[in-house]
Amino acid sequence: MKASRPSTHQKALQLNIDKTKYGTFAEIGAGQEVARWFFYVGGASGTVAKAMSAYDMVVSDAIYGHTDRYVSRQRLESMLGYEYNLLLERLKAERGQKCTFFVFADTMAARSYGRKEDGHGWMGIRFQTKPLGESSEIIIHVSMLDKENVRQQEAVGILGVNLIHSAFYHHDDPPVLISSLMDDLIRDRIELDMIKFSGPAFSGVDNRLMSLQLVQQGFTDAAMFTANGEVVQPSEVLYKKPILVQRGSFRPITKLTYDLLQQGREQFLKEPGLEGAEPLVLMEMTLRNLSSEGQPEHEDFLARVDILRELGQHVLISNYGRYFRLTEYLSRYTKMMIGIALGLPSLQDISDEKHYTDLEGGTLESVGRLFKHNVRVYVYPYRDPASGRVITVDTLEVRPETKHIYAHLLEHKYIEGLRSYNPDYLPIFTTDVLAKLQSGDASWEDMVPAQVARRIKEGGLFKYKKTSH
Repeated sequence: MKASRPSTHQKALQLNIDKTKYGTFAEIGAGQEVARWFFYVGGASGTVAKAMSAYDMVVSDAIYGHTDRYVSRQRLESMLGYEYNLLLERLKAERGQKCTFFVFADTMAARSYGRKEDGHGWMGIRFQTKPLGESSEIIIHVSMLDKENVRQQEAVGILGVNLIHSAFYHHDDPPVLISSLMDDLIRDRIELDMIKFSGPAFSGVDNRLMSLQLVQQGFTDAAMFTANGEVVQPSEVLYKKPILVQRGSFRPITKLTYDLLQQGREQFLKEPGLEGAEPLVLMEMTLRNLSSEGQPEHEDFLARVDILRELGQHVLISNYGRYFRLTEYLSRYTKMMIGIALGLPSLQDISDEKHYTDLEGGTLESVGRLFKHNVRVYVYPYRDPASGRVITVDTLEVRPETKHIYAHLLEHKYIEGLRSYNPDYLPIFTTDVLAKLQSGDASWEDMVPAQVARRIKEGGLFKYKKTSH
């Protein structure tokens, strides 16, 4: 049974009566909802050095410097940096020996009379874990899903108290820290799709694993990080860009998998709808692809990410079993074309009606939702191991009840076979490669890109077994 956790009221009061915690609250865009909790529960003089808000853009720029986007990571970081330095300048001599200082900041765009869409924003804390110690930092991105402005403000207040409390009392256990952020909240009210830890309190933390935690704990359906391992809020990378996505287990990425990506990109680039724009290439792993048991091993997960990083690819972790859910998600950030590169077996799986028994329109509804957002699908052929016959999108046999749908998609080029592919790669299967590299059969090296083979051997990834001579 899950242990009882303190309420928001209890958390704020605990911080107020802890005389070793002292700091500044700087909030923009959704009221002073976090600071309000500390005044409301009593004893705020023990915690609050200053509470302020710079709503006016001119005032905000005068304090924190000019920015093009006021609800952004950049604005949040400038708020944290400015207020923390000011706090130390004013109070270090008097209180530094006995206090752990902190600055809490948020910049939010909540619902208002002139803004009807869902709210979102950035929230963070810079804090010490011991007097006179170096600071550490936690930054999160939050979407506020309540339909009323006052409810969104209330959710921001609760989340902010959770963040401050967890930073001080759970920084030594990041998974618990993350789970505590949603205390007294539910997913219908708040989505957390990005978190970043930094500083000495989190010296052993891998932020990619923390992104995985957000998806595993159900706080978001997708989290993203770039090829250099930097965690990002998806809109920072995907906003208004054409996107080419490839889903897979990547355990490991093979020559066929990589050729599928490259050929899919080349074909996608020729789409008139791209208007010369460079597509953002995204490698997606679902929780299902990460582990059949639903609990990915961290070492195995990082091995896949390291391989993709070696190839310079961005990574999306998602809980989207269905492709149409993935395209609906991506369309939140872009109205440009979305391309999907996949193998023919995956195309067959997408059309299997067993996945859509809960949809009133079944397969037809799923197809409509998949291609609703200017989507194109590029398909790599498949060689039947038994007959040796190469099957393409044009020779694929489909069920009689879906023939008319399939013919329509082919005719209007929603689905296209890849015009260029390497027949020598068709016999390569990821499961075979994995079995060979774990058994010491060196032939696997010819089935993956050279840089992938080198990285696997150097890092001993995927339980690699060195070939004996």
